[in-house]
Amino acid sequence: MSKLAIEQVSHRFGKRGEVPVEVLRGLNLEVEERQFVTIVGPSGCGKSTLFNVIAGLIEPTAGRILVDGEPNVGANPHIAYMLQKDLLLDWRNVLDNIVIGAEMLGRSKKEARAEALRWVDQFGLRGFEQKYPFALSGGMRQRVALLRTLLTHREIMLLDEPFGSLDAQTRTIMQEFLLGLWGSLDRTILFITHDVEEAIVLGDDIYVMTARPMQVKARIKVDLPRPRGFDVLLSQQFFTLKAQLMNMIHQESVRALADEACEAA
Repeated sequence: MSKLAIEQVSHRFGKRGEVPVEVLRGLNLEVEERQFVTIVGPSGCGKSTLFNVIAGLIEPTAGRILVDGEPNVGANPHIAYMLQKDLLLDWRNVLDNIVIGAEMLGRSKKEARAEALRWVDQFGLRGFEQKYPFALSGGMRQRVALLRTLLTHREIMLLDEPFGSLDAQTRTIMQEFLLGLWGSLDRTILFITHDVEEAIVLGDDIYVMTARPMQVKARIKVDLPRPRGFDVLLSQQFFTLKAQLMNMIHQESVRALADEACEAA
């Protein structure tokens, strides 16, 4: 049984009286327990909309979301969702930003703070607990946001381009950090990225999505050993997979531009 299953999910946007925009069409996706799945596709194809549907923030037009074989309706109690922007609150210090998600779920602030303090060393945040977000680097802000997500104790983590705004060196460090964290915890991760190399480095499986309306174009198993050090990243197998993915995404990007031109005409 899959940990998470998306079955024939479709979604349209549009106010009454307007022509609806079809974003997702009959989409099927499966994630096994403790699997790390990456999702790539052309810009604007609907990847973030899919995450909003999985999280229960919007209701699909058709289809259903299952966790451990059970259908979910409304806000998904199994899901923790981290957006690309860290969304730290400027008026709360690091510790209080970390615990805000746990607080919103009804845990006592004292209990959440105690747990957060047990994690700050592993997240490289020791000594910054009382600092405010303006004093943090981009990578540190993302580690705060990631720890905030972790402390919700949800089984499935949706990470929507969390490293997209970071420089290349910091992004590599954060990838290694996330993989180490995932390897030590019993969590299932879905990760959206525009970076094909990142998708390969992180993923067990890669879902390649079509242009809007989004469907699954391909599901690719990443048969590269972990940990994926420089020897793996310089291998012919890595470059072959990268080329395959980039070619599929390019095809869908071209199709999206052609569709937009037709609509404009």
